[in-house]
Amino acid sequence: MGEGTAGAQVAAGIADDLARHGTHPALRTTTGTVTYAELAARVATARADLDLLGAGHRQLVHLRPATTSEFVVAWLAALTGGHATLLTHDDGLARAYGVSVAHDGRSWRPTGRPAPELHPDLRLLLSTSGSTGSPKLVRLSAANLDANAAAIADYLGLTGDDVALTTLPLDYCYGLSVLHSHLLAGAALVLDDRTVTDPVLWDRARAEGVTSFAGVPYTFDLLGAAGWPTLPTLRQVTQAGGRLAPERVRALAEQGRREGWELVVMYGQTEATARMAFLPSELALTHPGSVGVAIPGGAFQLDPVADAEPGVGELVYRGPNVMMGYAETPADLAHGAGPDELRTGDLARLSPEGLVEIVGRRSRFAKLFGQRVDLDRVQTLLGLSGYDAGCAESADGRRLVVAVPGSPDPATVGEVVDAAATAAGLPAHAVLGVPVAALPRLPNGKLDQQALAQLPPAPAPDAGSAEASIARLYGRILGHERVDPGASFVSLGGDSLSYVELSLRLESRIGRLPHDWQTWSVAELAARPDADAPAPGRRPRWARVDTTIVLRALAIVLVVGSHTDLWVVLGGAHVLLAVAGVNFARFHLADEGPRERLRRVGRAAGRVAVPAVLWIGAVALLTGRPGWRSVLLLNDVLGSRDWSEPAWYYWFVEVVLLLAIGAGLLTAVPRVMALERRHRFPLALGLATLALLPRAWADLASYDGDVIHSSVFVAWLFLGGWAAAVARGRRDRVLVTVVLLAGCWGFTGSTDRDLLIAAGCLALVWVPSVPWPRLLVGPIGVIAGASLYVYLTHWQVYPWFESRWPLGGLIASLAVGVLTWQLVNRAPVWARRVGAVVAPSRPHYSPVQPLRQEVR
Repeated sequence: MGEGTAGAQVAAGIADDLARHGTHPALRTTTGTVTYAELAARVATARADLDLLGAGHRQLVHLRPATTSEFVVAWLAALTGGHATLLTHDDGLARAYGVSVAHDGRSWRPTGRPAPELHPDLRLLLSTSGSTGSPKLVRLSAANLDANAAAIADYLGLTGDDVALTTLPLDYCYGLSVLHSHLLAGAALVLDDRTVTDPVLWDRARAEGVTSFAGVPYTFDLLGAAGWPTLPTLRQVTQAGGRLAPERVRALAEQGRREGWELVVMYGQTEATARMAFLPSELALTHPGSVGVAIPGGAFQLDPVADAEPGVGELVYRGPNVMMGYAETPADLAHGAGPDELRTGDLARLSPEGLVEIVGRRSRFAKLFGQRVDLDRVQTLLGLSGYDAGCAESADGRRLVVAVPGSPDPATVGEVVDAAATAAGLPAHAVLGVPVAALPRLPNGKLDQQALAQLPPAPAPDAGSAEASIARLYGRILGHERVDPGASFVSLGGDSLSYVELSLRLESRIGRLPHDWQTWSVAELAARPDADAPAPGRRPRWARVDTTIVLRALAIVLVVGSHTDLWVVLGGAHVLLAVAGVNFARFHLADEGPRERLRRVGRAAGRVAVPAVLWIGAVALLTGRPGWRSVLLLNDVLGSRDWSEPAWYYWFVEVVLLLAIGAGLLTAVPRVMALERRHRFPLALGLATLALLPRAWADLASYDGDVIHSSVFVAWLFLGGWAAAVARGRRDRVLVTVVLLAGCWGFTGSTDRDLLIAAGCLALVWVPSVPWPRLLVGPIGVIAGASLYVYLTHWQVYPWFESRWPLGGLIASLAVGVLTWQLVNRAPVWARRVGAVVAPSRPHYSPVQPLRQEVR
């Protein structure tokens, strides 16, 4: 039987498997469960739409991988429809290969280009070379995918009772193999894009009864730093994606034996679809340095290698999961399959028990942080840059070693490290620079790779690493003397006041940030390949700035400018209410339990209430106004109907505090917390919709009280911002847009004011970041960060300029607010310095231990 026929049969088999499992859960998303029957129906619909779009012709489809049911449906529709799919986030790569159809996350759309010629068996294209050279794609057939999925399901013993957690990206062959093998076995997958250091991920895993998760070596480093999760239903942990040190394998296997789960170490390459070998879990303790045996249906052999040690040869794999071949141009997509033999490039030997042990690389490639790095190319690029250096993979397989000859000074070594990191596409801390008198060489004059790999680190501390630099930045802005690499902005108690400064400083250091960077650990941010980071000396003129930051700055400028009579553009404060709702969802819905949530909300409320009460109290003491209700921020709580000046000056602060505290108390109720974690968007949207009822009542009853300054009547803005922050996909965004526009309609009685509020809300829903002149990023960040203090103090500043120079009133108000903000931020630093002088022996408090206790 030819491979093309096999591919057609495989596609049909996958479709049959979906329908056969009926109402058994297939995908568990944050918005609900998709059964196999529902998945089969959705795949059939999407396949029909794709076939209709292509008029029955095969297409080259571009899919952006995402841990969503929409992506899974689109991928299975393209696969079972016989189309070829390129999985990538790189639009340039998609254009280079001439994709004819793309998926926008909800539906198909033609690109306007005809599909290139495609071999009948071709189903999937995955990138293998990453950023180490020109993109090279691996061509995979349906037969490859099915054979590998079946083998994995076989040796892992997957059944319909298994529930896997998606902890790896789905454009990574390992992550995609988890999806395929579990669908083939009729098991369930929990789709979640949170990082493994986010405690909410493991709360959800416990609630869903997760039985397994997958990890690369870096995954286990993060879990070791942040704390291993407690999962009562866990039965299996798999590891691949790079070498894990034998002592680490043994330690994990021992931990699994104590806790009732098994560790399965695996070995593979994208060229073999995913997996080639696995180490049976019962051998992990006794053979932790082995990758095990070939997967079912596969076989290994050792080919002789000149100058190799006795018993060592190049590992060659044969099996039905070996790729069709590589593609470097669109013309290669028409080629058929090559031999079902894969020369892995790894040097290996067989143990007496018949287990494969990897001892090195024949070719000059290393696998670091999930990327294949061409060491020869890195060394060549260093030479072209004027650096004479030798490169090798470290003996523990964790870093790129760069030896710099001539006993150079630390600054020169640092320059070479930076150049090597750029050439390899790795974070700076993954490169170890070692000064040497001369490069180690073999008798034949070639570089001694083993000697390079064994070079010890330079004695100078690696204080300039990306991880150390980001940790220091976190500590300075968030007030921690030490920051653990496993800590995130959220776990360290970050809030909206510190978010502005930290996000802008991070963007200037590591390039464009992921939308959920606040939940990423320091180590994850430091390890992130910086595709967006500008090359030295070529920084772009424009940067991407978080929309909430831009809105905070623009809104406070509009508020103060309107009060100075420089202009009359009202509605900025109400936009800030929606921004506050977004920030509540970002920073206060990521805790393990009710107590932690209450503490976090209490700290954030204190950072607003304390300076507000102190400032307003001081003003009242000096001027006799406002009254005690305003000083204590109780006008709205006590139902005051006195909204005359200056009693209403601080209504915004009162309302923000009431809504944030109220939302915190509500979501700290255990049942509500559980509901929020399982149905994040429906809960937020439902609350926002309910909050419109008081508005509707006020309109119907012709209520004559103050509506636009009362928390009861403006809560929908805060809750709508919360819903916008947790919306996933176009459908969610459309729904929250409807609710927000309904609230804005006729809200203030001024069309212009209502339109401005609506525009700000729509920006929060649909525009996560905006382009901004890089020269103005600093100023807008300062104004946004100081917005609370500008609001508090401007009432006492602008009247001095109002009648004569309104623009001066605006400038002076901003300046005083920024100065006050800086003084408040620097006060803790000064206090610590004074404390260090007065009590130098005071014991040091580290936030690391509480973090490890919280993230269990």
